Amino acid sequence: MEESLKVNDGIVISGSELRFTASRSGGPGGQHVNKTSSRVTLHWDLSNTGALNPQQRARVMRRLRNRLTRDGNVLVHVDDNRSQHRNKEIARQRLAEVVAKALEERKKRIPTSASKGAKKRRLETKKRRSSIKRLRRTPGDE
Repeated sequence: MEESLKVNDGIVISGSELRFTASRSGGPGGQHVNKTSSRVTLHWDLSNTGALNPQQRARVMRRLRNRLTRDGNVLVHVDDNRSQHRNKEIARQRLAEVVAKALEERKKRIPTSASKGAKKRRLETKKRRSSIKRLRRTPGDE
């Protein structure tokens, strides 16, 4: 049985919810690549997980909707190393990062107005450009 995966201080995904599959990896590796399955795919059933409360699950599903399968699984593919064991560890880390980022509450933007100095600088720049263009005109254009 896999060990649990800590996402952040309050959320831990049970190892029993994580499922790994291995397949052949592409890329360099010579004959080794043709006979070993070092590419790892981590499957996590987000729709039935016990690690998140309903609000957290809804937020993660909304933010990760492009990564979800029809069944509500999150897939993480890793073929960085030639070692299947190392690729499993990387997949676990990536899943934790993806879920933690999806759970972050984004700050509400507070609209502000431009300062007096900023307005003054903008108008001065406009006047400068205007005078440059005015000097380019031929005398009879006005």
